[in-house]
Amino acid sequence: MLTPAELISLLAAVAERDEAAFERLYAATRAKLFGVVLRILQRQDLAEEVLQEAYVKIWNGAAQFNPELSSPITWMVSIARNRAIDVVRKRSEVSIEEEPSALDVAADSADPLANREMTEELTRLLECISRLDPDRQELVLLAYYNGWSREQLASRFKAPVNTVKTWLRRSMLDIRACLGLA
Repeated sequence: MLTPAELISLLAAVAERDEAAFERLYAATRAKLFGVVLRILQRQDLAEEVLQEAYVKIWNGAAQFNPELSSPITWMVSIARNRAIDVVRKRSEVSIEEEPSALDVAADSADPLANREMTEELTRLLECISRLDPDRQELVLLAYYNGWSREQLASRFKAPVNTVKTWLRRSMLDIRACLGLA
């Protein structure tokens, strides 16, 4: 994977419609983005389609990327993740709650990342998440990694939606403070 500075440079070139820069950006980030999308969708065919849509959005929106607000990979992952979540919400044939593998997200191991070298940023993030109570860890991972809605989380944790919103907000504030972003 390229450094954040290299990714910022590539995104700036992509904003200028540099196709070679886009190809390099795609080659450097496709495995990570595909992993995120596949984890949410659980289907390779849908994941490939969503990944293509995400990269079209990255191509068209590269000029809106602001390195002061997030890292390049975080920005790209959020585009891919949000598109995958949209697809999950529109799929009426299967509810995410009916996906038994979705409950594995809070497992002790970082299985989807086992074959990839973890960046310092990701290592720090995982350390901060691990400092949360186990229920809050599961809540955060189901919400932000698997894309569960607040209503789904409220049902899972047998709590009102507003309480779930408060738990998520407090958990995210704790994580931000741990990362030194507060």
